[in-house]
Amino acid sequence: MTEAKTENKLKKLNIVYMGSPDFAVLPLKALLEAGYNISLVVTQPDRPKGRKAVLTPTPVKAFAISRNLPVISPNNVNEEAFLAQIKAAKPDLLVVTAFGQILKEPLLNLSPLGAVNIHASLLPKYRGAAPIHWAIINGEDITGITTMYMDKGLDTGDMILQQSVAIEPMDTIGTLHDKLARVGSELIVDTVALIADGLAPREPQENAHASYASKIDRSLEKIAWHKENTAVCNLIRGLSPSPAAYTLYEGQPLKIVLAALSDESSSLPVGTVYKSSNNKVNVVCGKGLLQLLKVKPAGKGVMAAVDWWRGQKKENALFE
Repeated sequence: MTEAKTENKLKKLNIVYMGSPDFAVLPLKALLEAGYNISLVVTQPDRPKGRKAVLTPTPVKAFAISRNLPVISPNNVNEEAFLAQIKAAKPDLLVVTAFGQILKEPLLNLSPLGAVNIHASLLPKYRGAAPIHWAIINGEDITGITTMYMDKGLDTGDMILQQSVAIEPMDTIGTLHDKLARVGSELIVDTVALIADGLAPREPQENAHASYASKIDRSLEKIAWHKENTAVCNLIRGLSPSPAAYTLYEGQPLKIVLAALSDESSSLPVGTVYKSSNNKVNVVCGKGLLQLLKVKPAGKGVMAAVDWWRGQKKENALFE
């Protein structure tokens, strides 16, 4: 097919885009810049945010408004009234990225070319709500992006394209999220081009190799210092910057925003925090030490760990 004919197809293709958080903004922007027609944007309703509970639109809604795109924000996208609104946009294809609601079959079957999803893992590994978090928490050194056709299962649809992304030793949720969003924005453009040309592959997932990335539970956030320093460090990275892993210090939560493995040793009890001779703030783990780099005390902002410890005026202390 000639480039001119392909471009003509792109201009005629109507896409309804469904997404909500920051992760979903770059793919939407990339589709627009590639020349696709976004006939409707569907996102989560405005939510109260901050201490003053100001009603705030999702990042996708804010971006869509800035580009003068039509937007709807249903409480339940599967309700008949909202299905009618989506149908009125005459979508050829639904593109879904971290939308935040389960799509039922009537919606998935609404467009002739189906519904495709950008998922932040190398499926079938880490299906589910929190693939970026769990890849880091579990100590993976590689993850990636998968585009897939959606079906009624949880991230079980046939795969279209995949691209691997390395997880660096100091990557956190924040840094890995941004890398994956960039890759996702590139991969969805390639994916939709293949669909428009009728060339998109369909590779069934190997269910025997599937794993699940469940939603992060509050109970996971508290650090267990009796574990090996590598496991503790991975937990901190996998929850940073938000919601952030925490420990208790003098009865108050202390969030550990950034940490690194320490090659020092200590005979102090597990959970002891102290400043070493080379001015590092270390914590004794069940095996090895962890160097604290950034912390957030209750009611205060993020600060360097050395600055926080200087204010404690102690030789050492015990985390709970």
